[in-house]
Amino acid sequence: MTGFRSHPLFAAPAVVSTLAAGALVAGGVLAAGALLPAARVRASPVAAAPCSSAENPAVAKKLGTQIQAALAGRTGTESVAVYDRKRGIRCAVAAGSHYDSASVVKATILGALLRKVTDGKRSMTTSEKSLANKMITRSDNAAASTLWRSVGRTRMSRFLKQAEMTHTTLGPSGYWGLTQITAQDQIELLSRYTTSNALLPDHARAYALKLMNSVIASQRWGTPAGHPANVTWHVKNGWLPRHGRDWRVHSIGAFDGHGEDYMIVVLTRDTPSMAYGVQTIERVARTVHRTLNPGIQSIAPESTPNNTWETSDGSVPADR
Repeated sequence: MTGFRSHPLFAAPAVVSTLAAGALVAGGVLAAGALLPAARVRASPVAAAPCSSAENPAVAKKLGTQIQAALAGRTGTESVAVYDRKRGIRCAVAAGSHYDSASVVKATILGALLRKVTDGKRSMTTSEKSLANKMITRSDNAAASTLWRSVGRTRMSRFLKQAEMTHTTLGPSGYWGLTQITAQDQIELLSRYTTSNALLPDHARAYALKLMNSVIASQRWGTPAGHPANVTWHVKNGWLPRHGRDWRVHSIGAFDGHGEDYMIVVLTRDTPSMAYGVQTIERVARTVHRTLNPGIQSIAPESTPNNTWETSDGSVPADR
């Protein structure tokens, strides 16, 4: 696979949306007295051509226009990266901007664990399998912390370098949820999971994708929204308020089957609620799925907020 980092679109400037006083969020109006981030004015429009493709320029142009429309007027800051191997389409909106990872980093911890097992020329232990399952399918934080310590910073850093995730910085000490990630590096990670490569053996990749396809129902929001009925989804999400108010809400997803092979990453920060961040992500996701699969029935409509929303994923203590 051609390295994403070499593509000029990843130099796109950050995209910042306008915050309207009294903004509505998914599921209702912000509670009275809720603290809002300072007003953010979009200094310039989204990059004129966020998507490109030598093979399918017309589809790429349409997709870029649709992504721009999906982001128009949204509160907060967003980064988007899309890679479609089949059509040779690459999209980037502020894909080099950094974000607190929240629980999205668990997909990276899993990759480093699988590389550690591969280096040891052994199979995963029963304990490692149990911890990995909990960490990905239920976003279990205790499991993530155990594997973070077990893999260790040296191996984690080595994995980032091997995966060409050179713009990712590990969180300090045990705060893996404060790892600094970019949309472009998350595409690099998903690329290693979705095609044969020297870093992760095929059986390791299949194991990781199976876990990402087994996420519990309440955590299947985000990039899977609107995916075609005949396409298999793989997802990992993260949701984290910092200092009690400004949310970081992220979703990374890979989609394959029936000839499809594409990835979507949407990272957001400074949104007024988790629900609002999810809505932003799903606006982009539905746009991508619809544009790449015209005329094909889609499933997974817009997510309905449940009682787990507006509660941090716990990847960082509340006072951090």
